[in-house]
Amino acid sequence: MTMPSTMRYVDHGTGGGPEVLQVKTGPVPELGAGEVLIEVAVAGVNRPDVLQRSGRYPPPADASPHLGLEVSGRIVALGQGVTEWLIGDEVCALTNGGGYAEYAIAPSGQVLPVPKGLTLLQAAALPETYFTVWANVVERGRLAKGESILIHGGSSGIGITAIQVAKAQGAKVFCTVGSAEKAAACVEVGADAAIDYRRQDFVAETMRLTGNRGVDVVLDMVGGPYIEKNLKILAIEGRLVQIAFLQPSRVEVDWLPLMVKRLTYTGSTLRPRPPAEKARLAQQLRTHLWPLLERGEALPRIYRTFPLEQAAQAHALMESSEHIGKIMLLVRAR
Repeated sequence: MTMPSTMRYVDHGTGGGPEVLQVKTGPVPELGAGEVLIEVAVAGVNRPDVLQRSGRYPPPADASPHLGLEVSGRIVALGQGVTEWLIGDEVCALTNGGGYAEYAIAPSGQVLPVPKGLTLLQAAALPETYFTVWANVVERGRLAKGESILIHGGSSGIGITAIQVAKAQGAKVFCTVGSAEKAAACVEVGADAAIDYRRQDFVAETMRLTGNRGVDVVLDMVGGPYIEKNLKILAIEGRLVQIAFLQPSRVEVDWLPLMVKRLTYTGSTLRPRPPAEKARLAQQLRTHLWPLLERGEALPRIYRTFPLEQAAQAHALMESSEHIGKIMLLVRAR
């Protein structure tokens, strides 16, 4: 096929509020060895995109400077050495940036087939959240069958995914939310209980739900005063996994519970990991989660879609925290 030399993409200029996002025309990115070029159908909107746009999360030096960490679409070109994919394959991928565009590059190891039975819209909602949840809930959190977990931000894209993955692991799942509507949505996808933090003390409620034992794992994206509270609700040998800080990361904490209860406090980010590590995670997803998705289980929940030209509105919605599930950008009509 004849490839165009230019494409539409979302530019965030020097950064700022959602209003800085504009669709511009620029060159199609150059394909390197070990990479694939994807004609993008749908791109996912994620919290790191918002942070990058606002200047609080600069991309790694070797990454695309543009926004967008997950896409779905069709492979239209293969870089040198790529043998596991064919031109025309429909895929989803974890990109190193640049997903808010008509064409995006991804290392071949970060590409996955669209699960059988899923649409390109659903597939684009998988990479960023499912990579993150698997790496932190299953691997770092070591969540096992019969254990319990508290997931903060249960109605977010990460939260909805974490609830379903944790249930698939055979765990009892609790989460925190900010409204009755969000609580109902979390219970609908599998949470055993949803705690409305605006009306309930999540520490007291978690201890009540666990018979004063506490939970084995906490997945936290809030930070700030939540850190000390999380330590209080962990059971003996519990694990606190930090994946973001919506509130300050510098806090004064009583660390005594860490010693008394033999706790583990860990965390990780996804974007700076080397390609080989992301490729390993991709294979874990393909082995353990793709079969669930193809059975119609643990599916992403799409809250709202926007055309590429309305990326600013998509970011404003993300920042409002009113969404339940994923926010997506429709790049091409397929």
